[in-house]
Amino acid sequence: MTQLDRTTAPQFNGVENITLIRPESTTLANGCKIFSFNSGGLDLVRIEWIFNNARFDPKKPLLNVAVNTMLTDGTSNLTAAQIADKIDFYGAFLQVDYSYDHSQVTLFTLTKHLQATLPVVKQILTDSIFPEKELETFVRNQQQKLQVSLQKNDFVARRAFNKALYGETIYGLAAQPEDFQSLKREDLLVNFKQMYQPRNCNIIIAGKADPEILKAVTATFEGEWGEAVPPVDTTQPELQPSDERFIYIKKPDALQSAIRIGTPFVNRTHPDFPGLQVLNTVLGGYFGSRLMANIREDKGYTYGIGSGMSSFKQTGSFFIASEVGADVCKAAVTEIEKEVNLLKDELIPDEELSLVRNFMLGSLLGSLENVLSHADKFKNLYFAGLDYDYYERYTKTVKNITAQELKTLANKYFDFENFYKVIVGKY
Repeated sequence: MTQLDRTTAPQFNGVENITLIRPESTTLANGCKIFSFNSGGLDLVRIEWIFNNARFDPKKPLLNVAVNTMLTDGTSNLTAAQIADKIDFYGAFLQVDYSYDHSQVTLFTLTKHLQATLPVVKQILTDSIFPEKELETFVRNQQQKLQVSLQKNDFVARRAFNKALYGETIYGLAAQPEDFQSLKREDLLVNFKQMYQPRNCNIIIAGKADPEILKAVTATFEGEWGEAVPPVDTTQPELQPSDERFIYIKKPDALQSAIRIGTPFVNRTHPDFPGLQVLNTVLGGYFGSRLMANIREDKGYTYGIGSGMSSFKQTGSFFIASEVGADVCKAAVTEIEKEVNLLKDELIPDEELSLVRNFMLGSLLGSLENVLSHADKFKNLYFAGLDYDYYERYTKTVKNITAQELKTLANKYFDFENFYKVIVGKY
Protein backbone atom coordinates (compact mmCIF):
# COMPACT_ATOMS: atom_id res chain seq x y z
CA MET A 1 0.00 0.00 0.00
CA THR A 2 1.43 3.37 -1.08
CA GLN A 3 1.62 5.93 1.70
CA LEU A 4 0.86 9.57 0.99
CA ASP A 5 3.70 12.04 1.46
CA ARG A 6 1.89 14.71 3.47
CA THR A 7 4.94 16.96 3.55
CA THR A 8 4.44 17.81 -0.13
CA ALA A 9 1.48 19.87 -1.27
CA PRO A 10 -0.59 18.36 -4.10
CA GLN A 11 0.08 19.71 -7.56
CA PHE A 12 -2.14 22.62 -8.56
CA ASN A 13 -3.28 23.07 -12.14
CA GLY A 14 -4.53 26.52 -13.11
CA VAL A 15 -7.70 27.19 -15.08
CA GLU A 16 -6.71 27.56 -18.71
CA ASN A 17 -10.02 28.50 -20.30
CA ILE A 18 -13.74 28.60 -19.63
CA THR A 19 -16.08 27.00 -22.19
CA LEU A 20 -19.69 28.10 -22.01
CA ILE A 21 -22.68 26.48 -23.71
CA ARG A 22 -24.35 28.89 -26.13
CA PRO A 23 -28.11 28.82 -26.72
CA GLU A 24 -30.17 28.19 -29.80
CA SER A 25 -32.47 31.16 -30.38
CA THR A 26 -35.64 32.01 -32.24
CA THR A 27 -38.23 34.77 -32.28
CA LEU A 28 -41.92 33.95 -32.41
CA ALA A 29 -44.30 35.74 -34.74
CA ASN A 30 -45.67 37.77 -31.81
CA GLY A 31 -42.20 39.09 -30.90
CA CYS A 32 -41.41 36.78 -27.98
CA LYS A 33 -37.78 35.59 -28.00
CA ILE A 34 -36.83 32.02 -27.06
CA PHE A 35 -33.35 30.87 -26.02
CA SER A 36 -32.79 27.17 -25.41
CA PHE A 37 -30.00 25.14 -23.81
CA ASN A 38 -30.38 21.45 -24.59
CA SER A 39 -28.49 19.08 -22.28
CA GLY A 40 -30.28 15.90 -23.28
CA GLY A 41 -29.91 13.43 -20.44
CA LEU A 42 -32.51 13.74 -17.70
CA ASP A 43 -36.13 14.33 -18.71
CA LEU A 44 -36.27 17.58 -16.77
CA VAL A 45 -36.67 21.12 -18.05
CA ARG A 46 -36.62 24.61 -16.53
CA ILE A 47 -38.52 27.30 -18.43
CA GLU A 48 -38.31 30.97 -17.46
CA TRP A 49 -40.54 33.73 -18.77
CA ILE A 50 -38.66 36.98 -18.09
CA PHE A 51 -40.20 40.45 -18.51
CA ASN A 52 -38.62 43.89 -18.32
CA ASN A 53 -40.24 45.85 -15.53
CA ALA A 54 -42.63 48.64 -16.47
CA ARG A 55 -41.58 52.21 -15.73
CA PHE A 56 -41.56 52.95 -12.00
CA ASP A 57 -44.31 55.29 -10.78
CA PRO A 58 -43.48 56.93 -7.42
CA LYS A 59 -47.24 57.41 -6.83
CA LYS A 60 -47.78 53.65 -7.20
CA PRO A 61 -44.42 52.27 -6.07
CA LEU A 62 -45.52 48.69 -5.39
CA LEU A 63 -47.36 48.03 -8.64
CA ASN A 64 -44.70 45.96 -10.41
CA VAL A 65 -43.90 43.77 -7.43
CA ALA A 66 -47.57 43.27 -6.50
CA VAL A 67 -48.53 42.15 -10.00
CA ASN A 68 -45.64 39.68 -10.15
CA THR A 69 -46.30 38.26 -6.69
CA MET A 70 -50.03 37.79 -7.39
CA LEU A 71 -49.71 36.10 -10.78
CA THR A 72 -50.50 32.71 -9.23
CA ASP A 73 -53.49 34.01 -7.24
CA GLY A 74 -56.15 33.25 -9.82
CA THR A 75 -57.30 33.39 -13.43
CA SER A 76 -60.78 33.45 -14.99
CA ASN A 77 -60.88 29.65 -14.84
CA LEU A 78 -58.56 28.73 -11.97
CA THR A 79 -58.36 29.76 -8.34
CA ALA A 80 -55.03 30.04 -6.54
CA ALA A 81 -55.66 26.66 -4.91
CA GLN A 82 -56.48 25.03 -8.25
CA ILE A 83 -53.30 26.41 -9.82
CA ALA A 84 -51.23 25.01 -6.97
CA ASP A 85 -53.02 21.64 -7.12
CA LYS A 86 -52.52 21.26 -10.86
CA ILE A 87 -48.78 21.98 -10.62
CA ASP A 88 -48.33 19.76 -7.55
CA PHE A 89 -50.24 16.87 -9.13
CA TYR A 90 -47.55 16.56 -11.80
CA GLY A 91 -44.66 16.94 -9.39
CA ALA A 92 -43.74 20.25 -11.00
CA PHE A 93 -42.64 23.48 -9.35
CA LEU A 94 -43.84 26.99 -10.24
CA GLN A 95 -42.54 30.22 -8.78
CA VAL A 96 -42.60 33.96 -9.43
CA ASP A 97 -39.61 36.24 -8.83
CA TYR A 98 -39.23 40.01 -8.82
CA SER A 99 -35.99 41.96 -9.14
CA TYR A 100 -35.19 45.61 -9.82
CA ASP A 101 -34.96 45.19 -13.60
CA HIS A 102 -37.08 42.11 -14.33
CA SER A 103 -40.07 40.07 -13.25
CA GLN A 104 -40.28 36.39 -14.09
CA VAL A 105 -42.20 33.15 -13.86
CA THR A 106 -40.25 29.88 -13.62
CA LEU A 107 -41.50 26.34 -14.22
CA PHE A 108 -39.57 23.18 -13.33
CA THR A 109 -41.19 20.04 -14.72
CA LEU A 110 -40.56 16.58 -16.10
CA THR A 111 -40.77 16.75 -19.87
CA LYS A 112 -43.50 14.09 -19.95
CA HIS A 113 -45.77 16.45 -18.01
CA LEU A 114 -45.01 19.58 -20.04
CA GLN A 115 -48.21 19.35 -22.09
CA ALA A 116 -50.20 19.42 -18.85
CA THR A 117 -48.26 22.18 -17.06
CA LEU A 118 -47.64 24.64 -19.91
CA PRO A 119 -51.34 25.55 -20.26
CA VAL A 120 -51.41 26.55 -16.59
CA VAL A 121 -48.54 28.98 -17.16
CA LYS A 122 -50.28 30.24 -20.31
CA GLN A 123 -53.37 31.07 -18.27
CA ILE A 124 -51.29 32.84 -15.63
CA LEU A 125 -49.48 34.98 -18.21
CA THR A 126 -52.55 35.86 -20.27
CA ASP A 127 -55.52 35.75 -17.93
CA SER A 128 -54.53 36.62 -14.34
CA ILE A 129 -57.41 38.51 -12.75
CA PHE A 130 -56.06 39.55 -9.31
CA PRO A 131 -59.21 38.78 -7.30
CA GLU A 132 -60.19 41.45 -4.81
CA LYS A 133 -60.19 38.97 -1.93
CA GLU A 134 -56.67 37.79 -2.83
CA LEU A 135 -55.50 41.40 -3.09
CA GLU A 136 -56.83 42.14 0.40
CA THR A 137 -54.95 39.09 1.72
CA PHE A 138 -51.78 40.13 -0.11
CA VAL A 139 -51.93 43.66 1.34
CA ARG A 140 -52.55 42.39 4.87
CA ASN A 141 -49.78 39.78 4.74
CA GLN A 142 -47.22 42.08 3.16
CA GLN A 143 -47.91 44.83 5.68
CA GLN A 144 -47.36 42.38 8.52
CA LYS A 145 -44.13 41.04 6.96
CA LEU A 146 -42.82 44.54 6.43
CA GLN A 147 -43.60 45.61 9.99
CA VAL A 148 -41.66 42.58 11.27
CA SER A 149 -38.74 43.27 8.92
CA LEU A 150 -38.58 46.92 9.97
CA GLN A 151 -37.56 45.73 13.43
CA LYS A 152 -34.36 44.24 11.96
CA ASN A 153 -31.45 46.65 11.80
CA ASP A 154 -29.82 45.07 8.76
CA PHE A 155 -33.07 45.30 6.76
CA VAL A 156 -33.51 48.96 7.69
CA ALA A 157 -29.89 49.70 6.82
CA ARG A 158 -30.16 48.10 3.38
CA ARG A 159 -33.32 50.10 2.58
CA ALA A 160 -31.81 53.36 3.78
CA PHE A 161 -28.63 52.71 1.80
CA ASN A 162 -30.49 52.02 -1.44
CA LYS A 163 -32.70 55.07 -1.00
CA ALA A 164 -29.64 57.25 -0.37
CA LEU A 165 -27.92 55.96 -3.52
CA TYR A 166 -30.89 56.03 -5.89
CA GLY A 167 -33.71 58.12 -4.42
CA GLU A 168 -37.36 57.62 -5.39
CA THR A 169 -36.65 55.14 -8.19
CA ILE A 170 -37.09 51.43 -8.77
CA TYR A 171 -33.66 50.83 -7.18
CA GLY A 172 -34.29 53.01 -4.14
CA LEU A 173 -37.75 51.70 -3.26
CA ALA A 174 -38.30 51.78 0.50
CA ALA A 175 -41.98 50.98 0.86
CA GLN A 176 -43.89 51.78 4.02
CA PRO A 177 -46.81 49.68 5.33
CA GLU A 178 -49.30 52.34 4.24
CA ASP A 179 -48.06 52.16 0.62
CA PHE A 180 -49.81 48.81 0.22
CA GLN A 181 -53.15 50.56 0.71
CA SER A 182 -52.64 52.40 -2.58
CA LEU A 183 -52.81 49.13 -4.54
CA LYS A 184 -56.00 48.99 -6.62
CA ARG A 185 -57.17 46.00 -8.64
CA GLU A 186 -57.82 48.10 -11.74
CA ASP A 187 -54.22 49.37 -11.66
CA LEU A 188 -52.88 45.83 -11.37
CA LEU A 189 -54.92 44.74 -14.38
CA VAL A 190 -53.63 47.62 -16.51
CA ASN A 191 -50.02 46.96 -15.49
CA PHE A 192 -50.44 43.24 -16.19
CA LYS A 193 -51.81 43.74 -19.71
CA GLN A 194 -49.07 46.23 -20.58
CA MET A 195 -46.09 44.42 -19.12
CA TYR A 196 -46.87 40.71 -19.55
CA GLN A 197 -46.95 40.71 -23.32
CA PRO A 198 -44.84 38.71 -25.80
CA ARG A 199 -42.83 41.65 -27.15
CA ASN A 200 -41.61 42.24 -23.59
CA CYS A 201 -40.88 38.56 -22.92
CA ASN A 202 -37.78 36.38 -23.18
CA ILE A 203 -38.31 32.65 -22.68
CA ILE A 204 -35.22 30.75 -21.55
CA ILE A 205 -35.39 26.96 -21.66
CA ALA A 206 -32.71 24.81 -20.06
CA GLY A 207 -32.52 21.07 -19.60
CA LYS A 208 -33.95 18.63 -22.10
CA ALA A 209 -34.78 21.37 -24.60
CA ASP A 210 -35.11 19.13 -27.63
CA PRO A 211 -37.17 19.98 -30.77
CA GLU A 212 -40.34 18.50 -29.25
CA ILE A 213 -40.06 20.77 -26.22
CA LEU A 214 -39.49 23.84 -28.39
CA LYS A 215 -42.45 22.86 -30.53
CA ALA A 216 -44.69 22.59 -27.46
CA VAL A 217 -43.61 25.99 -26.11
CA THR A 218 -44.06 27.64 -29.50
CA ALA A 219 -47.49 26.12 -30.02
CA THR A 220 -48.61 27.32 -26.58
CA PHE A 221 -47.27 30.87 -26.65
CA GLU A 222 -47.26 31.97 -30.28
CA GLY A 223 -51.03 32.16 -30.78
CA GLU A 224 -53.19 35.13 -29.86
CA TRP A 225 -51.12 36.21 -26.88
CA GLY A 226 -50.59 39.96 -26.76
CA GLU A 227 -52.57 40.92 -29.85
CA ALA A 228 -53.31 44.67 -30.21
CA VAL A 229 -51.38 45.57 -27.03
CA PRO A 230 -49.17 48.68 -27.44
CA PRO A 231 -45.50 48.40 -26.42
CA VAL A 232 -44.87 48.85 -22.70
CA ASP A 233 -42.67 51.69 -21.44
CA THR A 234 -39.71 50.01 -19.72
CA THR A 235 -37.56 53.14 -19.40
CA GLN A 236 -36.84 54.19 -15.83
CA PRO A 237 -36.63 57.61 -14.11
CA GLU A 238 -33.24 59.19 -13.61
CA LEU A 239 -31.43 58.21 -10.42
CA GLN A 240 -31.64 60.67 -7.56
CA PRO A 241 -28.70 60.16 -5.16
CA SER A 242 -28.95 61.93 -1.82
CA ASP A 243 -26.67 64.83 -0.91
CA GLU A 244 -26.51 63.45 2.63
CA ARG A 245 -23.64 60.95 2.89
CA PHE A 246 -24.10 59.90 6.53
CA ILE A 247 -27.41 58.40 7.61
CA TYR A 248 -27.75 57.47 11.27
CA ILE A 249 -30.95 55.77 12.45
CA LYS A 250 -30.62 55.63 16.20
CA LYS A 251 -32.02 52.72 18.20
CA PRO A 252 -31.05 53.32 21.85
CA ASP A 253 -31.76 49.75 22.99
CA ALA A 254 -29.88 48.05 20.16
CA LEU A 255 -27.35 45.39 21.12
CA GLN A 256 -26.00 45.32 17.57
CA SER A 257 -25.59 48.02 14.97
CA ALA A 258 -26.01 47.42 11.25
CA ILE A 259 -23.38 49.03 9.01
CA ARG A 260 -23.74 49.58 5.28
CA ILE A 261 -21.11 51.61 3.48
CA GLY A 262 -20.64 52.12 -0.25
CA THR A 263 -21.35 54.11 -3.38
CA PRO A 264 -23.04 54.00 -6.80
CA PHE A 265 -20.72 52.06 -9.05
CA VAL A 266 -20.05 50.91 -12.59
CA ASN A 267 -22.04 47.92 -13.81
CA ARG A 268 -21.03 44.83 -15.78
CA THR A 269 -20.86 46.74 -19.08
CA HIS A 270 -17.90 48.87 -17.91
CA PRO A 271 -14.38 47.68 -18.86
CA ASP A 272 -13.15 48.18 -15.27
CA PHE A 273 -15.78 45.81 -13.84
CA PRO A 274 -13.71 42.56 -13.91
CA GLY A 275 -10.70 44.25 -12.30
CA LEU A 276 -12.92 45.76 -9.63
CA GLN A 277 -14.29 42.28 -8.92
CA VAL A 278 -10.75 41.16 -8.12
CA LEU A 279 -10.26 44.19 -5.87
CA ASN A 280 -13.59 43.56 -4.16
CA THR A 281 -12.68 39.92 -3.52
CA VAL A 282 -9.44 40.95 -1.84
CA LEU A 283 -11.29 43.44 0.36
CA GLY A 284 -14.37 41.48 1.38
CA GLY A 285 -15.55 39.09 -1.31
CA TYR A 286 -14.69 35.73 0.28
CA PHE A 287 -14.12 34.17 3.69
CA GLY A 288 -10.37 34.82 3.61
CA SER A 289 -10.80 38.50 2.76
CA ARG A 290 -9.11 41.39 4.54
CA LEU A 291 -12.31 42.61 6.18
CA MET A 292 -12.99 39.15 7.60
CA ALA A 293 -9.40 38.71 8.76
CA ASN A 294 -9.38 42.08 10.53
CA ILE A 295 -12.87 42.69 11.85
CA ARG A 296 -13.98 39.11 12.56
CA GLU A 297 -10.83 37.12 13.19
CA ASP A 298 -8.55 39.74 14.74
CA LYS A 299 -10.91 42.21 16.43
CA GLY A 300 -13.89 39.92 17.07
CA TYR A 301 -16.35 42.71 16.33
CA THR A 302 -18.71 40.57 14.22
CA TYR A 303 -19.58 37.07 13.07
CA GLY A 304 -19.44 38.16 9.46
CA ILE A 305 -18.58 41.07 7.21
CA GLY A 306 -18.24 41.33 3.47
CA SER A 307 -18.21 43.58 0.46
CA GLY A 308 -19.99 43.16 -2.84
CA MET A 309 -20.78 44.62 -6.23
CA SER A 310 -24.23 44.76 -7.79
CA SER A 311 -24.87 45.23 -11.49
CA PHE A 312 -28.20 46.63 -12.66
CA LYS A 313 -29.49 47.83 -16.03
CA GLN A 314 -29.09 51.53 -15.19
CA THR A 315 -26.34 51.48 -12.61
CA GLY A 316 -24.36 49.42 -10.16
CA SER A 317 -23.32 49.60 -6.54
CA PHE A 318 -20.38 48.76 -4.31
CA PHE A 319 -21.17 48.04 -0.67
CA ILE A 320 -19.67 46.83 2.60
CA ALA A 321 -22.12 45.29 5.07
CA SER A 322 -21.98 43.92 8.58
CA GLU A 323 -23.67 43.82 11.96
CA VAL A 324 -21.37 44.51 14.90
CA GLY A 325 -21.69 44.94 18.64
CA ALA A 326 -23.21 48.34 19.32
CA ASP A 327 -20.32 49.23 21.63
CA VAL A 328 -17.72 48.68 18.88
CA CYS A 329 -19.56 50.25 15.94
CA LYS A 330 -17.28 53.30 15.65
CA ALA A 331 -14.19 51.16 15.97
CA ALA A 332 -15.47 48.82 13.24
CA VAL A 333 -16.05 51.74 10.84
CA THR A 334 -12.54 52.97 11.55
CA GLU A 335 -11.10 49.55 10.70
CA ILE A 336 -13.18 49.38 7.50
CA GLU A 337 -11.77 52.75 6.44
CA LYS A 338 -8.27 51.53 7.19
CA GLU A 339 -8.69 48.43 5.01
CA VAL A 340 -10.13 50.44 2.12
CA ASN A 341 -7.28 52.95 2.25
CA LEU A 342 -4.62 50.22 2.45
CA LEU A 343 -5.67 49.11 -1.01
CA LYS A 344 -4.99 52.65 -2.23
CA ASP A 345 -1.64 52.99 -0.45
CA GLU A 346 0.03 49.59 -0.69
CA LEU A 347 0.46 46.89 -3.33
CA ILE A 348 -1.32 43.59 -2.70
CA PRO A 349 1.32 40.89 -1.99
CA ASP A 350 1.82 38.26 -4.70
CA GLU A 351 0.81 35.37 -2.43
CA GLU A 352 -2.48 37.00 -1.48
CA LEU A 353 -3.26 37.95 -5.07
CA SER A 354 -2.52 34.41 -6.25
CA LEU A 355 -4.92 33.02 -3.66
CA VAL A 356 -7.67 35.39 -4.82
CA ARG A 357 -7.08 34.52 -8.48
CA ASN A 358 -7.45 30.80 -7.74
CA PHE A 359 -10.55 31.38 -5.63
CA MET A 360 -12.28 33.46 -8.33
CA LEU A 361 -11.47 31.12 -11.21
CA GLY A 362 -12.43 28.10 -9.12
CA SER A 363 -15.72 29.75 -8.19
CA LEU A 364 -16.47 30.44 -11.84
CA LEU A 365 -15.77 26.83 -12.79
CA GLY A 366 -17.80 25.58 -9.84
CA SER A 367 -20.76 27.70 -10.94
CA LEU A 368 -20.91 25.86 -14.28
CA GLU A 369 -21.83 22.45 -12.95
CA ASN A 370 -24.87 21.90 -15.20
CA VAL A 371 -26.80 23.34 -18.12
CA LEU A 372 -28.97 25.47 -15.82
CA SER A 373 -25.84 27.25 -14.63
CA HIS A 374 -24.83 27.97 -18.22
CA ALA A 375 -28.26 29.45 -18.85
CA ASP A 376 -27.83 31.68 -15.81
CA LYS A 377 -24.48 32.95 -17.12
CA PHE A 378 -26.14 33.70 -20.45
CA LYS A 379 -28.81 35.79 -18.69
CA ASN A 380 -26.10 37.94 -17.08
CA LEU A 381 -24.70 38.68 -20.53
CA TYR A 382 -27.90 39.00 -22.53
CA PHE A 383 -29.73 41.41 -20.24
CA ALA A 384 -26.59 43.56 -19.95
CA GLY A 385 -26.21 43.67 -23.73
CA LEU A 386 -22.88 41.79 -23.63
CA ASP A 387 -21.46 38.95 -25.72
CA TYR A 388 -19.66 35.79 -24.64
CA ASP A 389 -16.27 37.47 -24.99
CA TYR A 390 -17.10 39.10 -21.64
CA TYR A 391 -16.10 35.90 -19.81
CA GLU A 392 -12.93 35.67 -21.87
CA ARG A 393 -12.02 39.19 -20.75
CA TYR A 394 -13.04 38.32 -17.19
CA THR A 395 -10.79 35.25 -16.95
CA LYS A 396 -7.94 37.09 -18.68
CA THR A 397 -8.23 39.95 -16.20
CA VAL A 398 -8.38 37.67 -13.16
CA LYS A 399 -5.29 35.78 -14.34
CA ASN A 400 -3.19 38.75 -15.38
CA ILE A 401 -4.16 41.93 -13.54
CA THR A 402 -1.20 43.28 -11.57
CA ALA A 403 -1.00 44.60 -8.05
CA GLN A 404 -0.17 48.04 -9.46
CA GLU A 405 -3.25 48.00 -11.68
CA LEU A 406 -5.40 47.07 -8.68
CA LYS A 407 -3.90 49.90 -6.67
CA THR A 408 -4.72 52.30 -9.52
CA LEU A 409 -8.33 51.06 -9.57
CA ALA A 410 -8.59 51.50 -5.80
CA ASN A 411 -7.45 55.11 -6.09
CA LYS A 412 -9.87 55.72 -8.95
CA TYR A 413 -13.00 54.26 -7.32
CA PHE A 414 -12.50 54.04 -3.55
CA ASP A 415 -13.01 57.45 -1.93
CA PHE A 416 -14.05 56.55 1.61
CA GLU A 417 -14.77 60.18 2.54
CA ASN A 418 -17.46 60.32 -0.16
CA PHE A 419 -18.91 56.87 0.44
CA TYR A 420 -22.46 56.71 1.74
CA LYS A 421 -22.43 55.47 5.33
CA VAL A 422 -25.57 54.08 6.96
CA ILE A 423 -25.64 53.11 10.63
CA VAL A 424 -28.75 51.60 12.26
CA GLY A 425 -28.52 51.01 16.01
CA LYS A 426 -26.02 52.84 18.21
CA TYR A 427 -22.91 54.67 17.02
